[in-house]
Amino acid sequence: MPRLNIHFNISERKLLLRIFDLLLVLLLLHLVGTGFHFDYFTVSKENWSWVFVLVLYISVFGTIFEMYDLQKSSKLESVWTTIVLTTSTTVLFYLLTPFFTPFLPENRLQIFFFFASILVALLVWRFAYIKLIVSPRFNRKVLLVGETSNIKAILDTFKTADPNYQIIGFINCEKSRGDKVKFLGLTEYSPKEIYQVIKDENIFEIVVASYNSENITPEIYTDLITLLEGGFPIKEYTQVYEDLTKRVPVQFVGKDFYKYFPFSRSNQNKMYLFFHRFFDVIIAVLGLIIGVLLLPLIVIGNIIANRGVLFYTQERIGKNGRLFRIIKFRTMIKHAEPNGATWSKKGDSRITFFGKFLRNTRLDEIPQFLNILKGDMSLIGPRPERPYFVRELSQVLPFYETRHIVKPGLTGWAQVNTRYGSSVDDSLLKLQYDLYYIKHRSFFLDINILIKTFSTVIFFRGQ
Repeated sequence: MPRLNIHFNISERKLLLRIFDLLLVLLLLHLVGTGFHFDYFTVSKENWSWVFVLVLYISVFGTIFEMYDLQKSSKLESVWTTIVLTTSTTVLFYLLTPFFTPFLPENRLQIFFFFASILVALLVWRFAYIKLIVSPRFNRKVLLVGETSNIKAILDTFKTADPNYQIIGFINCEKSRGDKVKFLGLTEYSPKEIYQVIKDENIFEIVVASYNSENITPEIYTDLITLLEGGFPIKEYTQVYEDLTKRVPVQFVGKDFYKYFPFSRSNQNKMYLFFHRFFDVIIAVLGLIIGVLLLPLIVIGNIIANRGVLFYTQERIGKNGRLFRIIKFRTMIKHAEPNGATWSKKGDSRITFFGKFLRNTRLDEIPQFLNILKGDMSLIGPRPERPYFVRELSQVLPFYETRHIVKPGLTGWAQVNTRYGSSVDDSLLKLQYDLYYIKHRSFFLDINILIKTFSTVIFFRGQ
């Protein structure tokens, strides 16, 4: 067995960030309150509601501004901007909600103390996190056992998903082996070296990356069983892939697909579906009210920089393959597809100047609240696709039509994690996220998607 080292999973690191963000902020506010003439915010039993609201604001706005994105959190040059945005927005909302928070102090210097305390606490803790936790000493060292055909895709995906997940070696499990695999920073070991590698490299777990388990030689199979019986962690690569990326790796799923799709019970849970529809209606009504208020500005923009009809409809595929017509604000020139359906790409010349603004801000989606009220769509779900592209993608992407077992959505897990799809490869990535949502559908995931949707709008990630 390897030496006992400390390792942090993705969920553990995110929890660590959130807990210490809040603890350090409250601690510094308490110290400033006792050491200076600062009484705007005091941590006490009597003022527990003030603490609760502050914790809520930091958690929500920190998520919106991606302060808990592990890639950004591992680099000081990217995380400090998210901290400034989170602190500024938190303080602004805290000052503007005096019914739940302290009344504005007469001495405006108190506001500066409040802002500076939160900012300094977050910066100090995040600097310590980068120097101490995001460190090679806490890398999760992994040994890969599998077939050569899968190695590069797995390496690239795991490195992008979690820089602390370090695959340091590879053992080819195939009976007939060719030349040794050569990847930068990856060493191929002989199956006979498996125990020695685990000891020498202090391997934390083994990931078995075999598309067909029949390819694993009896010798390696026996060694894996022995290690498992000894308590050594051994995982299947699609499970690790899903845990790290929050996507279902459909390109690696074979004839035993039923093992990978134990879809969420929420898809059949009547209480979940009732409240899901209830919030769909409430938010759709609010969205339409906002849309009506913004309509005069959109009409003016359309007249000046779009020139043509304001709305357009298009046939899309909904739940169980049922056709419906989606409603949007027009963002492209007239007769944008003279030769039939065409992928929309980044920098598409068919998108008008005002249409680009509508797409970046997602304002072009506002009319779809009508589709939600009609029941054709939901607030959250896979984006509805055109019949032509569904027929095309179903031929090349496995399980593509599985997206249609739930209602399509205005926003979704794929929309908040990827850019607009403009190719088959983009569609594969979106499909992986869509299937993850269907597999793990829940109130918690829905709330997470809604919060991330604000990030998508704020950082203009629409297309």
